[in-house]
Amino acid sequence: MDSLITAAARALATGDPLGALNRVALRDDPPALALRGIAMAQLGDLARAKALLQKAARAFGAKEAVARARCVVAEAEIALVSRDLGWPAKALDAAGAALEKHGDWVNAAHARHLEIRRLLLVGRLNEAERGLAALDPTPFPPAWRTAHELVVAGIAIRRLRTKEARAALVRAERAARDARIPALTAEVERASLVLNTPAARLIARGKERPLLLEEVEALLASKALIVDACRNVVRDLRIVVSLARRPVLFALARALAEAWPGDASRGALLARAFRAKHVDESHRARLRVEIGRLRKALRRLADVTATTEGFALVPRGTRAVVVMARPVEEEHGAVLAFLADGESWSSSALALALGASQRTVQRALDELAGAGKVQSFGRARARRWMTPPVAGFTTTLLLPAALPGD
Repeated sequence: MDSLITAAARALATGDPLGALNRVALRDDPPALALRGIAMAQLGDLARAKALLQKAARAFGAKEAVARARCVVAEAEIALVSRDLGWPAKALDAAGAALEKHGDWVNAAHARHLEIRRLLLVGRLNEAERGLAALDPTPFPPAWRTAHELVVAGIAIRRLRTKEARAALVRAERAARDARIPALTAEVERASLVLNTPAARLIARGKERPLLLEEVEALLASKALIVDACRNVVRDLRIVVSLARRPVLFALARALAEAWPGDASRGALLARAFRAKHVDESHRARLRVEIGRLRKALRRLADVTATTEGFALVPRGTRAVVVMARPVEEEHGAVLAFLADGESWSSSALALALGASQRTVQRALDELAGAGKVQSFGRARARRWMTPPVAGFTTTLLLPAALPGD
């Protein structure tokens, strides 16, 4: 490897893509192409970065399997950051296996990390945890220890284990300082904001207040009867009743919980569950039927009793009834929640992460774009969606500072 390639690789390792480009921008040999691709990715030109890495992978000879595998890993990270969640996992697995075979354990571990991060994005937490348990971060350089701890924190946050998440973020911050890469430090700071930003709202006895993630964790560990509007379930410490596929029943349960310890009038329940503007006897009959179904569904948690004005929720035992709702509730809140990470998403990736059809997601994006809440760039399959950028904040991409010519 010549001195310019070595210097460019070291510049990338310290988070200096412009310094790397100054050394290899005019070269077209395979190692230079790979380093230029990584530099362009760190600068945010993902399309150009992908093209350069693919060209470098084709240019490496048959005896340069490690260099080709590193290009595949870098391309996979570009796909992950650009939220192309449909990229071929088999290619990444093959690259990781090739790196392990040739003794490049650090880059092989990074390939495993990318797959774990993808599993985390699409909500497959059990698989992500199993993959993470098989990795030992001890030999990782500081930059990759930071990435490892961010994955640990991400899983802990989704599992509502806030102490574990805070500990992982402290380790990530320490590793980022050791790496001396400002973009890494900014990434850790952004991840830490999740723990200090309202994650839900508590509605009880006619009052509302925001809840931090650790308060959500404490609430779920309490003896209260919780109508969880984030997941559309009714639960206590031992029993969880899902009403996710029964929206009318959940709407009734939430209306009754918000009225607790009083009752909810029949008119209010009809408006909430059926959106009925003009109530007739058929609506009242349907309400009685749905209340009977709700009573049956919640029989282990609470009773639903008739009152003079309507119905009341009566929990088993002496305990409070509360509603836990999203911080901001609107029709397409789940789509906005994914776009809030600051990255650009394709509609197909959002559909995969949300478990919805791509057409449903596309309609939601069109409505949000009409309201000025999201914006898109590109066309056809290259179209990406994101929330409008926040002034003064730059999203960066961190790629492994691989040395393709090793």
